[in-house]
Amino acid sequence: MTEQTTTPGATSTEDTATPSPTDPLWVERNGTRTYTGFSARGARVEIGPAEAGAVFTPGELLKIALAACAGMSSDRAFSRRLGDDYRTTIRVEDPKLVAEDRYPVLTEKFEIDLSMLDDAEREKLLTIAQRAIDKACTVGRTLKAGARIPDAQFEQPTGG
Repeated sequence: MTEQTTTPGATSTEDTATPSPTDPLWVERNGTRTYTGFSARGARVEIGPAEAGAVFTPGELLKIALAACAGMSSDRAFSRRLGDDYRTTIRVEDPKLVAEDRYPVLTEKFEIDLSMLDDAEREKLLTIAQRAIDKACTVGRTLKAGARIPDAQFEQPTGG
């Protein structure tokens, strides 16, 4: 059963935000602690603990989502200046705080060749790229804002 409550007089942005449409996402259990994630567009990803082999852990997916979002957000700025065929690798390698089972810091590290630019051009491009990330990276903006995560909802499947 899903139970929803409303706080009388609530005025937070969560209560007044207009959600954007999104394709359905879900995971299905394959076995002990292993799942497959799906999108309605047909994408899929294998998820599980590191010892399960060729799967992503949920923490790795979080880091990959942040890196990809930063890359996609800054792509136009870099491609305008460096050309459509520029190459980059974006790493998020910060360690987990094991005692608290969380990542206290997530740092995007771009490996990108800017040697053809002088210092002023390089600084200008990096400023523009960072502004693009700050403005358009949904994952980073969500993490920085401290997304509210309500308790999980448990529903009985329908049908027979």
